[in-house]
Amino acid sequence: MRISPTTSTTKPVRTCTSTYYAAPIQNVVSAPSKPTKLINTTSRSPYDLEHLKLSTCTSSSSSSFLDVAPETSTSKLSKKWKDYQGFKNWEGLLDPLDDNLRREIIRYGHLVEAAYHAYDFDPSSSSYATCRYSKMKLLSEAGLPASGYRVTKNLTATSGIQLPSWAEKAPNWMAMRSSWIGYVAVCQDRKEISRLGRRDVVIALRGTATGLEWLENLRATLTPLHDADSDSDSDCDCDSESEPMVESGFLSLYTSSVKNRPSLQKQVREEMGRILEKYGDEPLSFTITGHSLGAALATLAAYDIKKTFKNSPLVTVISFAGPRVGNWSFRCHLEKQGTKILRIVNSDDLITKVPGFVIDNNENRHSGGGYKAATANVVGWVQKLVEDTQWVYADVGCELRLSSRDSPDLNGINIATCHDLKTYLHLVNGFVSSNCPFRATAKKMMSKSLAKN
Repeated sequence: MRISPTTSTTKPVRTCTSTYYAAPIQNVVSAPSKPTKLINTTSRSPYDLEHLKLSTCTSSSSSSFLDVAPETSTSKLSKKWKDYQGFKNWEGLLDPLDDNLRREIIRYGHLVEAAYHAYDFDPSSSSYATCRYSKMKLLSEAGLPASGYRVTKNLTATSGIQLPSWAEKAPNWMAMRSSWIGYVAVCQDRKEISRLGRRDVVIALRGTATGLEWLENLRATLTPLHDADSDSDSDCDCDSESEPMVESGFLSLYTSSVKNRPSLQKQVREEMGRILEKYGDEPLSFTITGHSLGAALATLAAYDIKKTFKNSPLVTVISFAGPRVGNWSFRCHLEKQGTKILRIVNSDDLITKVPGFVIDNNENRHSGGGYKAATANVVGWVQKLVEDTQWVYADVGCELRLSSRDSPDLNGINIATCHDLKTYLHLVNGFVSSNCPFRATAKKMMSKSLAKN
């Protein structure tokens, strides 16, 4: 776990602070978590890292220091589930990383993995870009037969890019406009509901897979969210003249439709409305989780759900390797809604540093008097100039920052490996605290200390 070199804070795990980092403009967003052979043979692909321990055992028996610690109390999660869902912005749970929270993050990561496993990546297949399994068998076939969840809705995303007529002859992976991107699942197992303390509804979304999804990723300029609330809030430190804006390509994938394929937005709204009508009288949570592109779409879906359903329960985003999504005003609207977002970030992952620039708004707002005021005016003028380019983004929610460099199981730094979902789950499983970044490292430190004594 490392501090970004552009920040002066000494606390690497940030819980909803207002400090942001500047990064060069990049147009690369998202990589599919599909098994691939990496060019750098000194770095193992996480899909070959079977030795990486991702135990989510809830047994009360003792476990190795390298394994996820056993759940200390089955009632702790159920009694404090809102804390683990971010109601208090994960205060006191991130550094050191609470074992119950670690287990929940990994559990949601496995639900995202199921979306990858269920997706047909083969362009030559007649079922390319669709789900390979029925709703009833999806989770069991994808490796989660005892999850306690039941899939209730398949989700598709559609690109808004208009292709020329000759593109109809292009390969499927290039011309496919609509593709299966994930699912909605509702916890139905009574024991799991009791363990969680509520009925949990999950939306799990995969990362980039098709050619048009890649092109949408490259449409990195900001575009307005025209349906955002127009009223201002004195508690929200936003410019009254600023409107919420998000990345053009992400918004296109969320709101576009074609022929008999409704938009992802419409699908999410309809299913969440149905679920609220059916289960709205009992303790309920909406958890939206995704990797890479899926993490960006999860943030948009969370914003949309809170805006559409005034009676919605606690909405939480668990974001793995997500790129930036919107501007400062968009961040403010998310906070005003009460949407809770936990971003799991690998410092060595390029995708989490794009798109656009990030400017520290708080520093400009709170400078005062004399030289500082004059400096703030100059900085404000430069900021306004940059903002006009529609490239100024803001990181959202709370952040758990990890690093591939801290793991003794990951040799070297490889772009694809650093972005892979399995790498993220490995790092979450191993992370202890900012003072002791990784369990294996801690074990060696303890051994050396005991040897000296």
